[in-house]
Amino acid sequence: MTRHPSPTDSGQARRLGDFATFPDALDYAALGEAGFNIYSGRGQLLEALPYRTLRAQARDVARRLLARGMLPGERVAIVAESDGDFARMFFGCQYAGLVPAPLPLPVAFGGREGYVATLRGMIESAGATAVVIPDIIASWTDEIVAGFDLRFAGSPADLLGLPIGDADLPVVSPDDLSYLQFSSGSTRFPMGVAVTQRSGMANARAIARDGLKVRETGDRCVSWLPLYHDMGLVGFFLTPVTCQLTVDMLPTREFARRPHVWLDLISRNRGTISYSPSFGYELCARRASSISLDLSSWRIAGIGGDMIRHHILEEFAERFAASGFDSHAFTASYGMAEATLAISFVPLGSGIQTDTVDLRFLETQGVARPSNDPSHALRTFVRCGKVLAEHDLVVRDPSGNPLPDRKVGTIFVRGPSLMRGYFNQPQDTQRVLDRDGWLNTGDLGYMLDGQVVVTGRAKDLIIINGRNIWPQDLEWSAETEIGTLRSRDVAVFSIDQEKGEKVVALIQCRASSPEARELLRNEAANLFRRQHGVDVSVILVPPHTLPQTSSGKLTRARAKAMLLSGAFDTPAETASVA
Repeated sequence: MTRHPSPTDSGQARRLGDFATFPDALDYAALGEAGFNIYSGRGQLLEALPYRTLRAQARDVARRLLARGMLPGERVAIVAESDGDFARMFFGCQYAGLVPAPLPLPVAFGGREGYVATLRGMIESAGATAVVIPDIIASWTDEIVAGFDLRFAGSPADLLGLPIGDADLPVVSPDDLSYLQFSSGSTRFPMGVAVTQRSGMANARAIARDGLKVRETGDRCVSWLPLYHDMGLVGFFLTPVTCQLTVDMLPTREFARRPHVWLDLISRNRGTISYSPSFGYELCARRASSISLDLSSWRIAGIGGDMIRHHILEEFAERFAASGFDSHAFTASYGMAEATLAISFVPLGSGIQTDTVDLRFLETQGVARPSNDPSHALRTFVRCGKVLAEHDLVVRDPSGNPLPDRKVGTIFVRGPSLMRGYFNQPQDTQRVLDRDGWLNTGDLGYMLDGQVVVTGRAKDLIIINGRNIWPQDLEWSAETEIGTLRSRDVAVFSIDQEKGEKVVALIQCRASSPEARELLRNEAANLFRRQHGVDVSVILVPPHTLPQTSSGKLTRARAKAMLLSGAFDTPAETASVA
């Protein structure tokens, strides 16, 4: 096994996703020197996996799977650790004409029981006939796969120990399914987004050519993003292969403990392209580190995967300016698994572009009226760029009519990278995809000078006395104004009652004394009323109990379900301001 990382430049003519299928893309990348480099959470190189080696190993995996009697089109569930085994398994499925379904590790789940139940729901939804489980949770294998009729269940090492067989590999078609992507919020009724070879390649091509504008030489990716989430899987696993980029990978499960290792890898390997949700930048900015960094090579510091918090990015830029970080490298984008990944990018080199509006006018009139009047309640949104080439985006009112600039409505997209549908869920597919190929994203937003501005998820909107209130506004106010709170410490949602909607805030509290807890409850309730004019029932919950999606986003729906099921002791922990 090579212990020197794959070089930055592949030494071959750069091709930007102009392939029919992902196996075709890996076939070409294998002719060069680029590849995946797998690092530990401490930044030590564990495995260098050149694409030429990956291709040979993946084709062997493909023959092993086919020798087990698996047929092209069948699904293989892969619990996705950020390592070379996942790459071998995933591309082995690609060469065999099988459909991999990356599944999450238990990073963002409340415990073993909930995680196993979620995983089993995904395996059942995919109709998987094989399940690959990494060593880190190997002891849970029997519990995960009990009762399923499988041709294989075990670790990557178990699979690699099977006979290779002599089966001919099938010819993979652009219209074949490439993989299933379970949305990060999948819980009780998981739905796999079905991505074809053609649509996956269309998105990878648009990302590389039009979004990132990958250069002929010098570009290198660094990522800690989970490979079971679309931003990690497509952005920093599949797309780099389609344009022959080397990727330095860190394990997602260790990122929160040592976030500066991410920056150290960018510094020492001269990384140029790396992405994170806002909280990743926040962790780095708030934690002291003695590592000497040179971030001057970082030309695209992408933000995606959640609502973008501009003040966090400003703190990061200020904190690391002395290390050579250029704030113009910030690149906001918008996307979702149902569109494979990316939908829009801001122009490179423009940094974070914001739009500050009158919050009350927005809530009552649905119009993002610009304002900088300090006597008004204000809200600053981040522009998320122009829709990718060959794709269309429109903001519509409830009747389906296109809306003018600054009028808030539902975001619809159309283009070659949209999913085929939710796997084996035709009714749910018809609910979001119309006959003309338009996808209802479920997001609200508005257009501004050709760029889309995302304001939040439609299902999260709280309607009180004719006002449309975005829960993240309340969450961010508390996390910004109350010094003891951190990012993702607050979940706000509404509960239907006979007298109307009741707004609830679950707040993670680290204090143990009754006095400190009471102070936090009252401080938060008063803040919500003072800044937002809303009465909120504040419930304190223990640290690390607010649920997150597999990508690290707060999931309000699951938090609400936990509250209603009695997971939190509400009577003694509630405060509101009359």
